[in-house]
Amino acid sequence: MPKLIRLQPLFSWLSLDVVFGAMASMYFFQELVHVQLEWPIFILLGLAVWTIYSLDHLLDARQSKGSSSSRRVFYRQNKLVLSLGILVAVVAGLTGAFYWLGWGKELQLTLVLVLAMGGCRWAIQKLGPLVLKEVSIALFYVVGVLWLPILRSEAQDLSWQALAFAIVFFLLALLNLWMLSFLDQEEDRQDGFISIAMLLPPIQMIQWIRKLAFLGIFGTMASFILLPSFYRPFSCILLLMFLVHYLTFFQSQLPATQKRQRMEISFWLPWLLLWI
Repeated sequence: MPKLIRLQPLFSWLSLDVVFGAMASMYFFQELVHVQLEWPIFILLGLAVWTIYSLDHLLDARQSKGSSSSRRVFYRQNKLVLSLGILVAVVAGLTGAFYWLGWGKELQLTLVLVLAMGGCRWAIQKLGPLVLKEVSIALFYVVGVLWLPILRSEAQDLSWQALAFAIVFFLLALLNLWMLSFLDQEEDRQDGFISIAMLLPPIQMIQWIRKLAFLGIFGTMASFILLPSFYRPFSCILLLMFLVHYLTFFQSQLPATQKRQRMEISFWLPWLLLWI
C-alpha cells in the first residue's frame, strides 16, 4: 500500500489519468452513435493524448521560472527520458495508425484535424485573447474523442440529441479546466504563466464556475426526464461527472492535489456503460 501511495502522484504527473479518461470519453460517444471501434483505436487515442499532454507539460517546465509545482519539477528533472518517451509514442502512434487505419479518408482527415488544432492553439497563444485558451482546449478535447465515432456512424445516428450531448460534454471539459485553473493559479503566477483564473477576480471566477456547474447539472437532469429512455444512461453518467466536479471543488478540507485527481478520474465514469 505505501508503494501505491507513492506511485499515485506519478500516475497524475504522467497524465495517465487523463489518458484513460479520454479513452472512456470516446467509448461514451461510440455507444451514443451506435458504432463499434476496435481496441487498437483506443490505444491510438491514448498515445495521442499522452503525447500532447506530455509535450505541453515538458514545454511548460522549460519555460517556467521561480518556484514550480511538483509536476513541473518532475518534468524538468526527467526531461531526457520523457522526451524519448514522446518520440517513441509518436513513432508508435503513426505506425499503428498506418497499420490499423491505412492511408484512407479516416487517417487523412484525422491528420488535417491535428494540424488545424495545432494551428488554432498556436494562434490563440500568440494572438488571441487568453480567455479562449481553456475554451479551445475543451473544444479540441471533445472533438478529438468523438471524431472517429462520428466518421464511422450512420447519418440517422447523428441526431440533434447526439449533438446536445457533445455540447454538454464540452461544458464539462470547460468546467474541469476552469476549476484546475483556479486551483493552480498561485503556482502559475510563481512560474510566470497566465490563466483565466489570474485575469478575473476570485469571486467572479467562483461565480462562473458555479453557474457552469449548475447549468450542466440541471441540463443533464432535464435530458434524463425529457429524452427517450435510450439516452438516460448517458444523462446519468454526465450528471455524476458534473456532481463529482462540483462536490470535489467546493470541499474546502480537501487538498488541491486530491481535488485534481478526483476530477480527472471522474472522466473514467463512461466505462460504466460497459455494464449497462
